[in-house]
Amino acid sequence: QVQLVESGGGLAQSGGFLRLSCAASGFTFGSYSMAWVRQAPGKALEWVSTINPDGTKTLYPDSVKGRFTISRDNGKNSLYLEMNSLESEDTAMYYCAKFTHPGLYLTPYLPSSDSRGQGTQVVVSS
Repeated sequence: QVQLVESGGGLAQSGGFLRLSCAASGFTFGSYSMAWVRQAPGKALEWVSTINPDGTKTLYPDSVKGRFTISRDNGKNSLYLEMNSLESEDTAMYYCAKFTHPGLYLTPYLPSSDSRGQGTQVVVSS
């Protein structure tokens, strides 16, 4: 079955850097667009970034554009999120997510719970 396992979260200072990783299995990773989403305490799920199946195209909301970089290594079935210039507003649980269907989707995405991992916690202190 589909498994998505995030890692790399932790405590960072405001202005700092973290790199999240997601190990994927149970599906043909290189055929699917992937995304990162996050959820802060008491807030709704928020889309953070999308990458197309071959990693050549990415999409970000204004809230993270220029600070976050999504990438993937299809040979390692892995997804990454580099987060620079972290802000306290970036504090959240971060999830990697698989698009529902294979193909070149480059859109914002809010996955159901069965299309995302268990998450990794990011805390940014000011």
